[in-house]
Amino acid sequence: MDMLNLDAWTGRVANDAGCVTPELARQLHATVGFGKMPNHGDALPPLWHWCAFPLATPNDKLGRDGHPRESNLLPPVRLDRRMWAGGALKFYGPTLRIGDPLERRSSIRSVTEKEGSSGPMVFVTVDHAIYGPSGLAIEERQDIVYLEIPDTYAPPKKKPLPTAPVEEIDTTETLLFRYSAVTFNAHRIHYDLAYTKDVEKYPGLVVHGPLQATLLMRAAIRERGRTPKYFDFRGVHPMFAGAPCEIAMEAEDAVLSLWS
Repeated sequence: MDMLNLDAWTGRVANDAGCVTPELARQLHATVGFGKMPNHGDALPPLWHWCAFPLATPNDKLGRDGHPRESNLLPPVRLDRRMWAGGALKFYGPTLRIGDPLERRSSIRSVTEKEGSSGPMVFVTVDHAIYGPSGLAIEERQDIVYLEIPDTYAPPKKKPLPTAPVEEIDTTETLLFRYSAVTFNAHRIHYDLAYTKDVEKYPGLVVHGPLQATLLMRAAIRERGRTPKYFDFRGVHPMFAGAPCEIAMEAEDAVLSLWS
């Protein structure tokens, strides 16, 4: 791994303009929403901004896995498996609204190489600041990990939920397809079963990490009746389509912990 080259990407910045239009909001609501159908000017549900800045990469510039082969922001890591491993968000007022013009200012905080039990790993941490018409609305940290594709899938040891589940969601292929569509995410592990099993060696279609985070956020808002000021999440092991997404939660003072 040419870490000298990867280190040079630390501090790189990119700016993007975006919007969650009323049409996109209705599609999101049909996929992951709850409550009434959103309209122009309504409050933007938290984490829906992930759909506001799609990478409009032409098909001939996508890699075998569906990700862009080149990026103005992310380093050219030469490992074939890429995962959104987790992140954290701080929400500020005033509330973003459907139809608001948005700006995202992104920068690479760090690029770190490690040697894991299954081989080399590269962790990329990206910072995002999301601005609406009234200024800074969201600060976000995104953790991305790159790995080699193994010869066979070895599942990590499953951890039981610490409490009884309060909600169970069907992770259907339709749900995964729709979320890929509204986020304009062409990563094939979420919709192409033959590629997922034959190339990346997963036993089934992989449920998006951001989709799981969105479902956890939805459960948190149902429980507390408001958007949290801070939200962090971490992927421990893959979730596969067809298995129920069981959500458990536990409250301690102002902190609400959720698992799926």
